Amino acid sequence: MIEVYPGLFVGNKHDYETIVAGQSGWAIVHACKSYHRKAVGYRIWNVSKHHPEYLIARRENNRLMLSLLDLSVPWFIKKQMIDQTLDFIDEMRASGLQVMIHCVAGRSRSASITLLYLATRLNVLPTDSFETAEEQFRQLYPLYRPSGGIREHLRRHWQQYCADGRRIQPD
Repeated sequence: MIEVYPGLFVGNKHDYETIVAGQSGWAIVHACKSYHRKAVGYRIWNVSKHHPEYLIARRENNRLMLSLLDLSVPWFIKKQMIDQTLDFIDEMRASGLQVMIHCVAGRSRSASITLLYLATRLNVLPTDSFETAEEQFRQLYPLYRPSGGIREHLRRHWQQYCADGRRIQPD
């Protein structure tokens, strides 16, 4: 687990389960489908698109579980899921909690969401191009190795995320 900005951490499933789980003062983004599946209670591929927690489940007010797979294609990544995740991180930080974003390996999904947050909400990474932000993020988080799917999603929507983020004032 690495603190990439004061109070903002990126890690993997092991970091969450051995360091953060059950500790007070933390908010968690579970950027992996296994936690979403367990929270919502489905066993097959996915819960119905009509289910209110189809993309995101929130528990204990400080835990967010995403229905997010680490695939080589961006087809299943929905911008509204990422937008709600960035809003959740803002909300948790404003309430004084430390925030951990984790996925299974801590290299792709959690790191990509953190990169996006640092650029669009905290303005600590450049927003002129996704590639420039990525390059600088690797200095903060050398473990960053995004899958083709999440990387392509961010690349395709980079300008829109950046424009959306400018409307929100960082703390």
